[in-house]
Amino acid sequence: MSLIRPEVQELLWRAREVIAAAAVGFVGLWLMALGGYLLFPVGALLVVMSALWALHALRRLRFSQDVEAPGMVEVDEGRVGYLGPTFGGFVAVPDMVELRIITVQGRRLWRLKQNDGQALLIPVASAGSDRLFDAFTSLPGMDTQALVEAASGDAGDGVIWQRRQAATAPRPIGN
Repeated sequence: MSLIRPEVQELLWRAREVIAAAAVGFVGLWLMALGGYLLFPVGALLVVMSALWALHALRRLRFSQDVEAPGMVEVDEGRVGYLGPTFGGFVAVPDMVELRIITVQGRRLWRLKQNDGQALLIPVASAGSDRLFDAFTSLPGMDTQALVEAASGDAGDGVIWQRRQAATAPRPIGN
């Protein structure tokens, strides 16, 4: 028998990374309070690192969704996959040229487009979709705030990220 209600236990489990960052921050504050030439800078460093960690953890917490859609998301070695009952596939993160969020039949979907034109649709509320945050934030120039807003439903449908086109090839000198 647990002394904590199941819904509170689930909330604490989902926020475990934020709680850990706060604990590290308190250890840093404690070291700073002890003072000295060694402990104060170490404590200050811990406080700064825990603040950055907490910011990232809060964004990841806002990105995660309750599982309501069928299928499962898999992220492995720079490759995003979706295994669903009717469709699925894999996309290599370096091959992505566009990330978009769309709504189809009332469900919000991530649309991952590759450089060859193929697209993979992943329901936002599928199992394991919280793993997509780290894969998407590794994209060059990704705005994490726009990503979190898109996942939480605050933003409408549209393009979240697009790979910049390479500059045109330089012309040879003398021509």
